Amino acid sequence: MASIRSSNTRLEKSFKRLLDKNKLKGYKTYLKMFGNPDFVFPKKKIVVFIDGDFWHGYNWKKLGRMPPKKYWQGKIKKTIARDKKYNLLLKKQGWKVLRFWEHEIMKNPEKAMKKFLFFFRKKKQKILPPTKTKNRQSALSKTHHPKP
Repeated sequence: MASIRSSNTRLEKSFKRLLDKNKLKGYKTYLKMFGNPDFVFPKKKIVVFIDGDFWHGYNWKKLGRMPPKKYWQGKIKKTIARDKKYNLLLKKQGWKVLRFWEHEIMKNPEKAMKKFLFFFRKKKQKILPPTKTKNRQSALSKTHHPKP
């Protein structure tokens, strides 16, 4: 167990390369938050978790990949419950929570990035076109600007 890395893993490095390839900046790693997300985009209020298939219980019952010992079964059940708890806590605080499975990133990284980009770009606020008025100040005061 001690040899299992919790940060800067092969999956995280792979996802970071995808972010860099797509010229996505503004993320932080190892930020102390609920659940210790792998990547945090503070300005967009997006957190990204990259979950190992085994450790986070990807279809482990359905696929017949249940660990043989009760100890590991209990540990994985607790991890699944903890993941759900952190998702709810972060969402209540206004964060968009994205979770990727290990196999999603390893087998089809482009599809994983496409999913991420959908949410990343969705959070951008629309830029309103300029209005044609003589008094620009009065037009600006009438325009509603949502708070970030």
